[in-house]
Amino acid sequence: MKLYAIILTPVSGFGTTLKGDTIFGHFCWQAAYDPSLLQGGLEQQIAAYSEKPFAVFSSAFPVVEKEKTAFAFKRPELPFSFMLPAGKDKAEDMRQRKDFKKKKWMLIGEDLHLDVKTANFISDQGLLEEVTGTLSEGTRRQMGKAENAEFLKLFSQAHNSINRMTQTTGTGNFAPYAKENIYYLPDTKLAVFVLIEETATDIDRVTLGLKRIGISGFGRDASTGLGRYKTGKFYELPLSRAVNSNACYTLAPCVPAKGVFKESFFSPFVRFGKHGDRLAAYGNPFKNPVIMADEGAVLIPDNKNFFNRPYTGQAVNNVSKAIPETVVQGYAPYIPFKLEMN
Repeated sequence: MKLYAIILTPVSGFGTTLKGDTIFGHFCWQAAYDPSLLQGGLEQQIAAYSEKPFAVFSSAFPVVEKEKTAFAFKRPELPFSFMLPAGKDKAEDMRQRKDFKKKKWMLIGEDLHLDVKTANFISDQGLLEEVTGTLSEGTRRQMGKAENAEFLKLFSQAHNSINRMTQTTGTGNFAPYAKENIYYLPDTKLAVFVLIEETATDIDRVTLGLKRIGISGFGRDASTGLGRYKTGKFYELPLSRAVNSNACYTLAPCVPAKGVFKESFFSPFVRFGKHGDRLAAYGNPFKNPVIMADEGAVLIPDNKNFFNRPYTGQAVNNVSKAIPETVVQGYAPYIPFKLEMN
């Protein structure tokens, strides 16, 4: 498999977070409409997905383009003691931890080398400052007029249904309600990493599928204008083969296989899935919930042979009563690294 980074530029708000398993689902819909995106078509590739995935998508991460390109990943889901040096005393330890708790991001270069002891951890404000420095002059002027600028903001958008009998809103199903949408800083660039099995597809076809998703809209409320983005450049990245690696940092929600890891650190993430596109209005569009380890998990395998494969996790089947062939991407690309155990 080969690893690529694909750059996306949001041009609207998002109703659904750009996570790897959801990006995979959207790409499958593109392959259903255009069989040429996958060798042999979607049905053939989905049938083999549990043994040989044609592509494994990461979640989307902010890009900082200065002298060198860096990616802003989530801080690893590790105890702080793995990432912080020991303080001189208990008071200093507490001050370090309080400050470090705000640093939710870490900047990693294009070589994807990770050392949790020396990584550049930054806060939301720090990320805003890093990204603002790369914006166009016009955008910076507009940002200067804004109050309480943030890299990512959540806005509540009011919705309602009209009772056609009374021509008004009301109670129950007709009561007004709100949904939260995600908005990025203008001109923000996001990177999606994808592992591609080149016997099944290639980067040009994967990029074409993602481009079409960005035009039609990604996730919830795409029909109202949410989930739009532009697809930019893509480039190949080397698959890290760190000889001394004993842990992996995941880049998408995944379902770790049983009996493979001797220790794991992660935040649980429950995917309450739903069929999209034309099946959203199907008789039973809802999928069974899937409990996953969210991106940023740190998994420590039992066997060194684990690192011979550039992704971790497993495909998830039997999630839909309506369409038994449905598969959820329980895989995730990962960054191997050396973790010093305390």
